[in-house]
Formats: sequence, C-alpha cells, structure tokens
Amino acid sequence: MAQDVLTPFTGTAAEPARHRPPAAPWRFVYEYQLRVYRRTWRGSLTTKVLTPVLFLLSMGVGLGSLVNSSSGGIEVGGQTVPYLLFVVPAILAVTCMSTGMGESSWPVLGAIKWFGTYHAMLATPARVVDILLGHCAYVVTMVGLASAIFMVVALAFGGFASWTALWCLPVALLVGLAFATPVTALSSRLENDTGFNVLFRLVQTPLMLFSGTFFPISQLPGWLQPVAWVTPLWHAVEAERALALGSGSLAGVLGHIAALVGFASVGWVLALRGLTSRLRP
Repeated sequence: MAQDVLTPFTGTAAEPARHRPPAAPWRFVYEYQLRVYRRTWRGSLTTKVLTPVLFLLSMGVGLGSLVNSSSGGIEVGGQTVPYLLFVVPAILAVTCMSTGMGESSWPVLGAIKWFGTYHAMLATPARVVDILLGHCAYVVTMVGLASAIFMVVALAFGGFASWTALWCLPVALLVGLAFATPVTALSSRLENDTGFNVLFRLVQTPLMLFSGTFFPISQLPGWLQPVAWVTPLWHAVEAERALALGSGSLAGVLGHIAALVGFASVGWVLALRGLTSRLRP
C-alpha cells in the first residue's frame, strides 16, 4: 500500500479572496443616474422633446414661410437655402446646450448639498473622478436621446439637406459636454441655487439669441460679433449647420469641433477641482 505524501500547507488556497474594487466604478454612478431617470423621464419630455419641436414648428415652418416668401430664403456660405434648413441645425445645438446645462445645474448641486448623493457614493470604491465621469456619461446619453428624437422629427419636415447631417449626432454629444462640464464646475462651487437664475436668464438666453441661431451673426453690430465668436454655442451652431447643409470646409468644421473640445476640457478640469474641494475638504 502506497504511503500518502503530505505536502506542507501554505495557506494560499484557504485564504479568503481579498475584496477588490470594481474595475470601473463610474459605471455604477452612471447606472444610478439611469435608474433615477427611469422613474422621472415623463417630466423631461417638455424640455427634451416638446420644446425643440415647438421651436421647429414656430420658427422653422411658421416664420420660415414668411422669410422664404419675402426674400427667397437665407444666405449661408454663398448659397441661399430655405429658412427651415438654416434654423434646424441651430435648434439642435440649442437643444444640446439646454440639456447639458439643465442636467448639470440643480441635479449636481442637489447631489452635493441637499440629498448627499455624491457623499454616499464616496463611501463606496468610487472616487470623485468616477462621479464626474459617470455624470458626464449620463449627460451624453440624455443629449444623444434628445438629439436623435429631434433629428427624426426634423427629417420628417425636410430639415436636412445632405447625408452629412448624420455627423450632427456625434457632434451634438460634444456640444452637450461643452456646456455640461463648465456648468458642473459652477454647480460644485455654489451654496444655493440663486446663481442658476443668473445662469439661465443672463447666459443661456442671450447665447440662444446672439449666436447665429435664428439669424446670421453678420446682422449683429460690429462690436458684438467678436463676442459671439468666442461662445461655445456659436461654434456648435456653425458646425451643426455646415454638416446639415453639406457646406463649408472640413478644416472649418474641425476648427469648431476643436473649440468645443477646448470648452469641454477646461470645464472638466474646473469641475474635477470643484467637486474634489467640495466633497473632499
């Protein structure tokens, strides 16, 4: 009978597995946001769907018929196009701006100050950067959803003139980020929501009116035109309009995209610093 061979026990196999944090905690932050939205999505239909469609009908179709009958359309890049084709990509850019700013204002301040959601998340393996990344992923999802719905409706009204309009959707996601990250940075530094009144009344509304949304900025006074050039919405409108019409140069579109990347990047750095100082004092 063979003698059993006993090997020394090292304890490696019997040791309990060490707890390892999830590889990407930001995904759970993102999932939390989606679960909340699943319960509240009906309240967002007005801002994300109904308002852009009303702008499309009132400005693109209603006002557009008057513009077309009086002047034959509006000149863009040396060509005259129906007013509907002019205004649809701009409304798309405004929708992205509104969604990005709206999702990064009261919800962020509430998660910091009123509900303590972000503080609870930091009790898990999630870090501040994971919270910001999960938030930005959620904003991109909301912007993409609102943009896709609007583009389908606009397409039914003949609001796009070229197949290059397909590129409007990925650019729309970048537009949302270009507004979401700076507003997140602002929200992380506010003690109350009074600042949001200033933000939406004195920043968002003038941007919508004076960034080439409803008329070319060449119609503005000469001193005001350079102000429009340095705003993220003007770059968003110009990029979306060039893609929707299939006009403009590739270099011009890439220049506008680079500007939007710059706004989003600077906003990211400021938002990360603001959240870190607020959540990790």
